[in-house]
Amino acid sequence: MEWKNIYRGMMMGASDVVPGVSGGTIAVVLGIYDRLITAVNGFLSKDWKKHLSFLIPLGIGILTSIFLLARGIEFLFDHYPRPTQFSFLGLIIGVLPYLFHKSEAKYKFKVNHYFLLLVGMMIVSSMLFLKAGNTDSITTMNIQTYGFLFFAGFIASAAMILPGISGSFLLLILGAYNTIINAISEFKIDIIAVVGIGIVVGIVVMSKMVHYFLANYTTATFAVIIGLVIGSVFVIFPGWPTSTSEAVVSIITFALGLFVAFLLGRVEYKNV
Repeated sequence: MEWKNIYRGMMMGASDVVPGVSGGTIAVVLGIYDRLITAVNGFLSKDWKKHLSFLIPLGIGILTSIFLLARGIEFLFDHYPRPTQFSFLGLIIGVLPYLFHKSEAKYKFKVNHYFLLLVGMMIVSSMLFLKAGNTDSITTMNIQTYGFLFFAGFIASAAMILPGISGSFLLLILGAYNTIINAISEFKIDIIAVVGIGIVVGIVVMSKMVHYFLANYTTATFAVIIGLVIGSVFVIFPGWPTSTSEAVVSIITFALGLFVAFLLGRVEYKNV
């Protein structure tokens, strides 16, 4: 078992709770994105034990983070939104040099790859113009409601696999975010189970698509992924601080994010 995946999973789980931050982006930051896609796709293969040793600790970390850290992350975003988002900005911007290095962009990127990078950036940036849906929690449960929650879990998890696209933000747009967060907080088994099944199906379907493109169009796929990550910077950016104290704290948290990205780059990308 790759037990260090527990802390990786906790970082991914914490980010998945936050609208605007993508678990896929954090997987890129951690340097495990391509391994994650490979492991999900190889779960039903003859090498399933090897992939399971990667996925189980990661899943433990994600679930632990969602159930234990969700409230803390929400508290930070409610009370210190800009400094918290600047820390994520530092993380994302700090990992871009490693991502360009891993993709060998300097040697392999051609005009069409930079075009794909721009397309990926525009896809994520366009989320700025989307509006959130109903913010009230759903209280009446029936077949239609469960079907909607399954669909919401499927769409959100499919987005979580893609760097830069926030599954939580899509849940907010669909109007299911508060219902699901409330279900997690109050441990409503029926809602958690239905959404959980949708998430699993969505992850499997989307990971197979990403795996195909990584295997057959590696450089082009990396170009799109880098574009998605860059685009997420525009989505997460909360605006400039409105006071001197907030500006100082935001600069510190941004620098902390850059520093963490540097450390992760030294540890997670040491074989790049």
